[in-house]
Amino acid sequence: MDRQMAGGRGRGNDKGRGRGHSRRGRTDMGRSEWSRTAADKRARTQATQEAIKRRRLNDEEESLPVYATKFSKEEIEADGKRPKKKVAVMLGYSGSGYKGMQLNHHEKTIEGDLFGAFVAAGAISKANADDPKKSSLVRCARTDRGVHAAGNIISLKMIIEDSDVVKKINEQLSPQIRVWGIERTNGSFSAYQMCDSRIYEYLIPTYCFLPPHPDSFLAKELSTLAQEADDLVNYRERQSEVSEFWDNINENHVEPFLSSLDPELSHSIRKSLHDSEPMTIALQEDIHSAKASDNHEPQVMLTSANDKAPDSKLDTRDSNEQLQTMSKSEWAEAHEIVETNDANSARDEPSTELPQEQSAALPASSKETAPRIPLSPLEVALRQLKDIIIAAKKAYRIHPTRLARIESVLNKYNGTHNFHNYTISKPARDPSAKRVIKSFTIAPDPILINNTEWLSLKVHGQSFMMHQIRKMVTMAAFIVRCGAPESILEESYGHEKLTVPKAPSLGLLLERPVFETYNKKMRFSGGEERGEVGFEKYRVELEEFKQREIYERIFREEERFDTKPDLLYLSSMGTPAAKRAVTDRDNQGESVGQVVAGVSDDDESGDAQGQEG
Repeated sequence: MDRQMAGGRGRGNDKGRGRGHSRRGRTDMGRSEWSRTAADKRARTQATQEAIKRRRLNDEEESLPVYATKFSKEEIEADGKRPKKKVAVMLGYSGSGYKGMQLNHHEKTIEGDLFGAFVAAGAISKANADDPKKSSLVRCARTDRGVHAAGNIISLKMIIEDSDVVKKINEQLSPQIRVWGIERTNGSFSAYQMCDSRIYEYLIPTYCFLPPHPDSFLAKELSTLAQEADDLVNYRERQSEVSEFWDNINENHVEPFLSSLDPELSHSIRKSLHDSEPMTIALQEDIHSAKASDNHEPQVMLTSANDKAPDSKLDTRDSNEQLQTMSKSEWAEAHEIVETNDANSARDEPSTELPQEQSAALPASSKETAPRIPLSPLEVALRQLKDIIIAAKKAYRIHPTRLARIESVLNKYNGTHNFHNYTISKPARDPSAKRVIKSFTIAPDPILINNTEWLSLKVHGQSFMMHQIRKMVTMAAFIVRCGAPESILEESYGHEKLTVPKAPSLGLLLERPVFETYNKKMRFSGGEERGEVGFEKYRVELEEFKQREIYERIFREEERFDTKPDLLYLSSMGTPAAKRAVTDRDNQGESVGQVVAGVSDDDESGDAQGQEG
């Protein structure tokens, strides 16, 4: 009886449903449930093939992918047949402006440009120019949109009888993509299957490890929870080398600026900073939206007296009320920094943006039609104050003690662990969530570029899930930034589901894949001579390319590294604090989804089995 009431299991599940009560289809599911349901890839492939057959039978014209070229029968016959060999192609690329590495039917991708260059250089025959599958193209590592690679490898069958084939291929490519070399392999070589491990690098500014502002929600909660956990002394010790940072910012930068303003305006800003928690959080926590480049500094449009009516006066009426009632998202939208786009970045479409002086103050939906809206003196002052704080944070230089703590946290990743919290749509019970990390290191000497200090983090692992590395970087940064115990990292391997935002893709690059087993086998096989699959012989060119096309882009285009208040598991209390926060919100009638929305990952509709991106 109980089994029938519960719905039962197995073959009796549908009994008692009655007419019109069929089992739900995928279209009736919520997004989360849908993403957890395995797709029938075989049925999907079969449906695609049947659709292609129907189009051919009906003489319908089949649309070609953007990377494919269809030659006439006469052109194919004139091209003739030439021998193809199985090869490994060593390449590097900057992912800016591309929709990732993998071929896409409608989008501009790295592989799409490569395939077109192979055809144009004569490395792929005209007969095979319409479909990469004919050349058995396989990639070693798939990188997502915006992710770079100093070294990546694809395997395929190519025509390599021309000794200048590499030069001809590179002539067909943009400077963002370079082919380092081509090595002949055995016939069974697969760039994906025979890769032993992969090494990724992540570049991150050192100011990302600064503590949250003492007046922010997150800082107050961290201190309170540390006291509840009887860990306040240890918490303060973990933050000791940065304990005076915000006091110095206030004394040396904020106060001198406020003192230079009109007294009435200065009073309004001071009151908002001390009395308005939404304003404080917005000002102090969102200042990470700066771009780290002197050549492409955030361009703020200030309103001069000439922009206002002749009889206009300093308007501070209701300014306190305006600031105190303004939500964080509204403040961020109203005072968004206007950025200068990187002129060297590849773009899929020509820019249709208005000049900055015409569009700085306009919403995205109305830039083309709405008139320019002048900024009030209060808004101008707030923008200037925000820029002052951003510049002060960029001038931060990390303390050796904090650097050592980052290294200690990264070492906790080494070994085999359950990384279900570091990807998407993968439960803790899924065996594939267990991954092996060989090493996670930090360069001892920070890099100083345009007055901003950067750290180079390198992780070496067998394979990575989608967003795994970017979430690992975020967790390490949060633990150090929030003065959390390092044991939090070990708790993240447990079954408890934690919210871990992902760091920007901009700082991530694939340094190189490793083919040690294959190379060793080829050295001792005694067969036909084969070159090693790797990047050692191209080190000089690779480093120059990495500096010019990857590092410089990262330094110019540094994206937001944001933190939000819904991360209380980073306190001394650990995951119980996060559980309590959820319970408190539920008791107050607030949707958990509304709160977590601020830290949930964008673009989370990917395949967790895919490569890091």
